[in-house]
Amino acid sequence: MTTSTSGTPSGATEDGEGSPWKRAVGHGAPTGHGGSPGPLPAGPVEPEADDRPPPPPDGKPRTLLWFGLAAGGALAAGIAVILVLVSTGFFGGSTRSGVGPFGGIQPPASRPPLARLCPPPSGSPEVQESVPVPLGPRVIDPNAGISYRQLPTPWKAWDRGPWTRGTLGVEFEQGYYFVTENYSGGTYLASVLSGKVPATVGDSLSLDLECAGRQVSEDVRNAYYPLPNAKEQTRSEQTTLGGRPAWVSTFHLTFQADGLKARGETVAVVLVDVGRPDAAVLYISIPDTHEELTPQIETIISSVRRI
Repeated sequence: MTTSTSGTPSGATEDGEGSPWKRAVGHGAPTGHGGSPGPLPAGPVEPEADDRPPPPPDGKPRTLLWFGLAAGGALAAGIAVILVLVSTGFFGGSTRSGVGPFGGIQPPASRPPLARLCPPPSGSPEVQESVPVPLGPRVIDPNAGISYRQLPTPWKAWDRGPWTRGTLGVEFEQGYYFVTENYSGGTYLASVLSGKVPATVGDSLSLDLECAGRQVSEDVRNAYYPLPNAKEQTRSEQTTLGGRPAWVSTFHLTFQADGLKARGETVAVVLVDVGRPDAAVLYISIPDTHEELTPQIETIISSVRRI
């Protein structure tokens, strides 16, 4: 746009005709003498108070809006995290694996074999007052949680390392034994051994003694003796030993193996609830070649105490 020499924009008259700065004449417009329009202002006209636009906001509504959006996003993220934890069983349930702060029930595939075979009972075991420990030499097995009588020679302390045969995870580590004969299959032993077996789920201490006792007895029978063999049960009952719930199973096995003189053996398997997730196990075996020692089985069983 060009300007004239008089300073008035081209296309505009002196009184402002055609100019964007022309002040309207009429009601409310300032006038000079005789009603003629007065001089034009030097710049844009300030609008009257009623015509002014509202003042800009002071920023508080926008700040509150941002706070609202942030809070909503945090809430949505929290809900998503909770849904993920619930879906994975973090807060417990039938799919829990036993980890995390709230624990839960292990899925069947990860439970100990004995816990899968023997679900925990609904009630708590009856515990009696502790019974004094019998006098005399004793084997103390802190790993199993029991102690019991130590017999004299020909018995000697167990020195053959852990025995972990079978399918239930029974582990024998302490006790005593002696060799009854040597044959083509190796050495045959009379033994008194203690150990433990995983018997419950997670931190639970509930144990079905009857079911667990029968299962451990069969596991020992199948893992430690020639197959096939015949079993004659002589005792199978729940009792208390030293005030603790226990299951006692005694039986006689008949079997045959090449080169082995012994054709049978008296066996005792004792399961003791010692108040741990693992149950204590006592295993006693006396071959028929040394049947004069068989009465000692009851002496050993009655001497068992929790430590």
